[in-house]
Amino acid sequence: MTQTRIDRRFKACADAGRPALVTFITAGDPDLDTSQAILNALPAAGADVIELGMPFSDPMAEGIPIQLANQRALAAGQTMEKTLDMVRAFRKQDQETPIILMGYYNPIYVRDPVKFVQIAKDAGVDGLIIVDIPAEADDELCIPALDAGLNFIRLATPTTDDKRLPAVLANTSGFVYYVSVTGITGADIADTGRVADAVNRIKGHTDLPVAVGFGVKTAEQAAVIGKDADGVVVGSVLVNAIRDSLDETGKATDRTVQAVADVVAGLAAGCDRARRS
Repeated sequence: MTQTRIDRRFKACADAGRPALVTFITAGDPDLDTSQAILNALPAAGADVIELGMPFSDPMAEGIPIQLANQRALAAGQTMEKTLDMVRAFRKQDQETPIILMGYYNPIYVRDPVKFVQIAKDAGVDGLIIVDIPAEADDELCIPALDAGLNFIRLATPTTDDKRLPAVLANTSGFVYYVSVTGITGADIADTGRVADAVNRIKGHTDLPVAVGFGVKTAEQAAVIGKDADGVVVGSVLVNAIRDSLDETGKATDRTVQAVADVVAGLAAGCDRARRS
């Protein structure tokens, strides 16, 4: 497939001598207007790539913070159509920052995967991360996504051994997402040395960038992980910033957007110093 925004952004970050900062928020959390404002603010705060979570009632890979973000978004009336509208609105102000839809297959399956990937592409989406489709089912969504010009980013985990890795990488594009822990989002990284070893092992099998997520919470962790990884993925710490900024009724306040932007700026600073000698 032709070069995508994701390809260009990872190359630009590599040329600048730093890992890309990949930021995750759940679309519609805590409400549509605030979520749109957060999305629009992410690039200026330091986000290089944006993962936009598609709210789902049963997000099996998520820890409590992102589960609660899904619940807030769904309670506020978020739908797939509104999520795609958020991307369309973002593209009116930003034609460069890559956006990846992240989530689960069910909301796509019920809309017809072939039609969905084309609608998503037309809306301005650059890639998909769908955590519950194995490589053996690439015909379901991965191949249609690639045919539509979307990167399909697959996850490798601490249990993905050298025998399994070629199947995971076969149709992956954009980057490889390495899950740093055996568990759910938001868990703590137990051993950054093992993460570095895993990143370098994966790089021995592919020329794609390798980004590390699940457990990165601080600028210091971003700096350590970013010494070896091509990208640092953060999510739970951002949705926690949203949660902590809400009022006693769970509504957004005038602090909500800036609270997320401040966390992103700190993490971006960590990425910037990751490879300084």
